[in-house]
This record gives sequence, C-alpha cells and structure tokens, in this order.
Amino acid sequence: MATLIRPQLDCPPRPLKRQSSRTLMALALLLLGLALVVGLSLTQGSVAMTGPELWAALLRQGEATHQVILWDLRLPRLVAALLVGAALGVSGALLQGMLRNGLASPFLLGISSGAGLVVVLVVTLGLWQMWVPLGAWLGAILTTALVYLLAYQRGRLSVERLILGGVAFSSFFGAIQSLMLLMARDGRIQAALNWLIGSFNGRGWAEVRLVGPAMILALVMACLLARQVNLLNLGDDLAVGLGTSLVRSRLLIGAAATFLAAGAASIAGLVGFVGLIVPHGVRLLVGTDYRLVLPFSALGGALVLSAADLAARSGPVELPVGVVTAFLGAPVFIWLLYRRRGSQGGH
Repeated sequence: MATLIRPQLDCPPRPLKRQSSRTLMALALLLLGLALVVGLSLTQGSVAMTGPELWAALLRQGEATHQVILWDLRLPRLVAALLVGAALGVSGALLQGMLRNGLASPFLLGISSGAGLVVVLVVTLGLWQMWVPLGAWLGAILTTALVYLLAYQRGRLSVERLILGGVAFSSFFGAIQSLMLLMARDGRIQAALNWLIGSFNGRGWAEVRLVGPAMILALVMACLLARQVNLLNLGDDLAVGLGTSLVRSRLLIGAAATFLAAGAASIAGLVGFVGLIVPHGVRLLVGTDYRLVLPFSALGGALVLSAADLAARSGPVELPVGVVTAFLGAPVFIWLLYRRRGSQGGH
C-alpha cells in the first residue's frame, strides 16, 4: 500500500520546481535588462560618461559638469521613467485581470482621456504649470468615477457597461480636446500636444517628489490585491461561491489601477501601449497567477519604458517617449488582435 501512495506524494513537487525555476529565470532576465538600461541611461547622452566618472558623480565627486548632468538631468528623468513604467504595467495587469480581457488598458476605461482633457484645459487657459500634475490626477479619478457610476446597476457592476462607458467617455473627451486645441494659441497648442503624446523631457525631482511616494504606496497596495484578481479570473459565479464580493473587489482593483494610471499621466502625459503589452509578456514568462503577474508587471513596465526613453533621446533629435512606445507597441497590438481572431476562429 505504501508503494502505491508514495508516487502520488512525490509527483506534485515537480511542476512546482519547474515553476520556481521559471520564475527565477524570468526575474534574473528582467533584473539584468533593467541594470543594463539603467547603466546606459546614466552614462549615455550628449555628454557621455565612463564607469569611473559615473561613480564619482554619484558620490558627488569629480567634475562639476558630470555631477549636474547626473543629479539634475539624467537621474530624476530615469527615476520618473521607472515609476511611470511600473505604474502603467501594474495598472494594465489589474484591468486585464479584473475585466478578463487581454486588450484592456488604462485607455479603455477613459482614465487617460479624462486626464488629458483636464490637462489640455489647464494648458490652453495658461494656468500655473504646477496645476498640470494635479489636473491630470483629478481628471483621471473623476472620469473613472463617472464610468463606474454608469456601470453600476441593480446592486452590481457590469463589466460590459464598464468597457462601453469607458469607450464612450474616451471618444467624447477626445472630441472636446480637439476643439480646445483648435481654439488655443499656437504656443499653448505645442505644449499641450507634447503632454498628450507623452514625454519625459524637462521632468525633474519636483515631479518625482510630488507624485512618487503616493505611486510607490499604490504599487504596494495593488500587489496586495492579487488574490482578488485571481478569484475574479475564475468567473463571477465561482468567485461569489468562494466568498468574494464582486462590487467591492472591482471597486478596489479599479481604484488602484486608476490611481496608478493617473499618477503616471501626471508625470509623463499619455504614454500608450505599456499597460497593454507588458502584462502579456509577463504572463508568457511567469504564468497567470497574479501574485507573480503584478510585481513582474512593475519590473517589466519599468524596463520597457526606461528603455523606450533611452531610445527616444539617443538619436540626433529627441523624440517624445510616447512616439517610441507607439512604434514598438502598435505591431505587438496588431499581433495580439490577429492571435485573438485566430484562436476564436479555431473554436
């Protein structure tokens, strides 16, 4: 009898070992890529620095020019890119898990369009520049609240109404943005367009200090929602059977995703495709358990956006980082749509 039971006890650890080694390999790959991009971001630019020069500047030693370039220009820009990338990656993963839709992103629920509308209003009216981060944050929060109110009916939140409401508000706010840009002065149009495309040009410690601590706290809180996201992925009936409140879970997950996307928009503007593409790549690496997907999406988003910003400023003319992410993300998005169509056709 013991010989019959023993093989059954020995079998389960094998897939766990494979999953563990797979996770460690993915972690090592992401950390290695992140270290490489961080090193290149701090040393490469119009004024290149060697390793010893970088180390001396980090210790506030060596040439004064290198210290100014590192501490006042490159380092705050890099920190901003890492924060925004992590926030967008986790926000997209939360929305895709909550909605059980692999094509969900912060743009889908109107989060980005709400932030963009308020920022265009602030810029075209010529208000104080520091109102831009606060305006983006408030616009995203208010838009998401409106979408949730529209989707709430008969004591429950409808996923279909969430998506449709987000698309409707995105289209409506986009039309208002276009009208306001047509009526604005030329200089203000350029400033608004730079923000709408997404850019880290000119971002410094002021933006990082203003939004960074809250975004780090939101990232930690979002990772603690992994269990609720896993349960929602099982389906509404099974999630309710396991004791989950659908309304409360979707409110918490949506609030975390909105807060992260709003913080990202307040720093860098409307950077697209990161929240859409990164969770897909992470699920290919570590599987569908959101206890792994969420923290790995933070690492993956930070890696992708910091690499995109490095590419944006590596050419003869600096490009907005949103243009680079669109160039990279659009082909992947088309491939995802084609793959989704093929899988549906196969069924």
